[in-house]
Amino acid sequence: ASIGPSAGGSVYSPAMTDFVIMVEKAGTMFVTGPDVVKTVLGEEISFDDLGGAMTHGSKSGVAHFVARNEYECMDYIKKLISFLPQNNSGEPPKTKTDDDPNRLDHNLINVIPENPLQPYDMKEIINSIVDNHEFFEVHELFAPNVVVGYGRMDGQVVGIIANNPMHLAGALDIDSSNKAARF
Repeated sequence: ASIGPSAGGSVYSPAMTDFVIMVEKAGTMFVTGPDVVKTVLGEEISFDDLGGAMTHGSKSGVAHFVARNEYECMDYIKKLISFLPQNNSGEPPKTKTDDDPNRLDHNLINVIPENPLQPYDMKEIINSIVDNHEFFEVHELFAPNVVVGYGRMDGQVVGIIANNPMHLAGALDIDSSNKAARF
């Protein structure tokens, strides 16, 4: 969790972790700061624009989640942990669900348009098929032409990777390919 400033060599560690959650207007990560950028490149840039939560959430992809405040950051951590095993040899936690695994969603037929050139939102389909319509999206702001995240089916944790035709017609580019591979 990046809840404050981090600069220099210390930012390499979070950039290599499995999940990074940054708090808007509080967490920053950059190797070299705005003063050095101004000296070397002659450009003025703010801490947030250089290495803030939105920059790393939407442009670099370093931040998997962007939280509005520290409380939301902790909620992201709790939710994320609910999908992960206790260790590398454990199984993901299975939960009881009151969602019928055999339920039908008759609206699915209406999501995909008849015209193959018309986009549709893959998140609508994912939310429709996972338990209780709860999908925990990872990297929501980064490379939106691919959707990755966690859900449950009959209480069992599943990882989901899907192209999203709403963005770039779901075509893969470098960022979306990296996003899917990292997930």
